[in-house]
Amino acid sequence: MKRALGAGLVVVYCLAPFYWMVVSSLRRTGDIFSTTPWPSPPSLENYAAVFSGHSDFGRALLNSLIVSAGTTALTLVLGVCCAYALARLTFRGKNLVLGLIMGTSMFPGALLIVPLLKLFTELGWINTYHAMIVPSMSFALPLAVWTLTAFFRQMPHELEQAATIDGCTRWGAFRRVILPIAAPGVFTTAILAFFATWNEFMIALTMISKADMQTATVRVAQFGGASDFDTPFGTQMAAGVVVTIPLVILVLVFQKRIVAGLTSGALK
Repeated sequence: MKRALGAGLVVVYCLAPFYWMVVSSLRRTGDIFSTTPWPSPPSLENYAAVFSGHSDFGRALLNSLIVSAGTTALTLVLGVCCAYALARLTFRGKNLVLGLIMGTSMFPGALLIVPLLKLFTELGWINTYHAMIVPSMSFALPLAVWTLTAFFRQMPHELEQAATIDGCTRWGAFRRVILPIAAPGVFTTAILAFFATWNEFMIALTMISKADMQTATVRVAQFGGASDFDTPFGTQMAAGVVVTIPLVILVLVFQKRIVAGLTSGALK
């Protein structure tokens, strides 16, 4: 009973903000400050405003998808190779390398904005996708390396030895034996990297000035009201629901794989 009560409190605590965001998005503009638990009557005018012609929110969602998918793909390619090397190869300073990789993720992102802005301006990268993808890897890649290194370490070395006896090279054993077994951990890492990049705001706001290149999180913050002093709470709530829905769908569809990846390294 106590466990059920505790779990219920956690669920309510986590879902209450999302529930209120959905309710607020369905309120009419004149009822936005109402405190009723459900709008009466519900209205879709906020969602219509989000996808109106001048907002171009669909383009912003596409930009977020491109940046998140690109960051996730590059993070997995580099993270899997790096993590496997740190877990399986023996060389001097291996633990130092792993510590330095994790140390890079401890720097506040705000400190990197000005140097990156200057560098990307000189390279001509401003208002491009790679101006958002490359900096986003600074927090996604250390997470991937740390998670996958621990995952590869718990795999028995006999797997590669057996594959080598059967005629596989080191690369063949990694590609045909290790990667399929490590799929749950790799998939979980991909989901976490995608989530982190999808919700990124500061880099996208700084590196992009063109409206057609902005991501969804930046576009939500720039929604305007009917006047200069009007804050469009309802429209922002509706846009927040739209941005959150893809993440909720991913979790619901792949929840078994995510749980399997998070717990696979717990038992040997």
